[in-house]
Amino acid sequence: MLGPDPVTGPVVRPRRLRTTPALRRMVAETAVQPRQLVLPLFVREGLAEPYPISSMPGVVQHSRSSLLAAVSEAAELGLGGVMLFGIPDFKDATGSGAIDPSGVLNLAITDVVAEVGDALTVMSDLCVDEFTDHGHCGLLGNDGQVDNDKTLAVYAEMARAQAHAGVDMVGPSGMMDGQVRVVREALDSAEHTDVSILAYSAKYASAFFGPFREAVDSSLQGDRRTYQQDFANAREGVREARLDVAEGADIVMVKPALAYLDVVRAVREAVEVPVAAYNISGEYAMVEAAAAHGWIDREAAILETLTSIRRAGADVILTYWAAEAARLLR
Repeated sequence: MLGPDPVTGPVVRPRRLRTTPALRRMVAETAVQPRQLVLPLFVREGLAEPYPISSMPGVVQHSRSSLLAAVSEAAELGLGGVMLFGIPDFKDATGSGAIDPSGVLNLAITDVVAEVGDALTVMSDLCVDEFTDHGHCGLLGNDGQVDNDKTLAVYAEMARAQAHAGVDMVGPSGMMDGQVRVVREALDSAEHTDVSILAYSAKYASAFFGPFREAVDSSLQGDRRTYQQDFANAREGVREARLDVAEGADIVMVKPALAYLDVVRAVREAVEVPVAAYNISGEYAMVEAAAAHGWIDREAAILETLTSIRRAGADVILTYWAAEAARLLR
């Protein structure tokens, strides 16, 4: 081993490569680029102007017109894409608004595609939780539990509706067994073979989803622990990702990101398709709250957070900071 010489000091000095900002930049092992960032956006039916989300400072529920301004900015900043979530006026037990061609999410897809064309990858959440009066990600059986296979039939219809609206990529997020296969078959049978699938493969029942529930006006009764994964399990996340790849997923995702960086790394090593990670609402809110109290350097924390997710192996990051991060990275 090369130890310090008692006269001349250490022979190997790693600090030499940290001497100047230019040198640190040159040898940096991990980089975040705007093209790797996806901006989640909420559009609410009937809004005349954006409505602030109190638990997520700087994030809003958009009107149809303000949504177009947001996606235009995202395109100008060179982001990779946007993920659209719809918030309807009316909810029912089956989430029928998710399938309605005139529903808020399907109209938003068409609006956004017309606004930005191929400048952004237009993605849409493929789940009924925003549209059901019970707030669950599927249809409920007589026992009050989510019925996996009946839900799959709704996902197939939802996939066709979103593809017909013009979406580039659907994001099945409900964690139903077999959802990717059913969505792929539905898209292909409707001659939407070019519409790709971002599978929410390892989605955990997390305490960090709290602010998102406000963002989508969730009607959730109970919890989602019977279908979202247990946070104690990492191998299960890898298994889910491999299953989704086998069923036709084009990209697999881990959600949340920060408390599951080990899962991001394990999934990255297990599959050959791109891996995404969702830097979720609670992770965003914690940084914003600490920065508001002056406890941390906000901009530095944003870049460190996103770099950590890339360093763990994510090729794509969904983050509410996407637009701001793109400006900082310039």
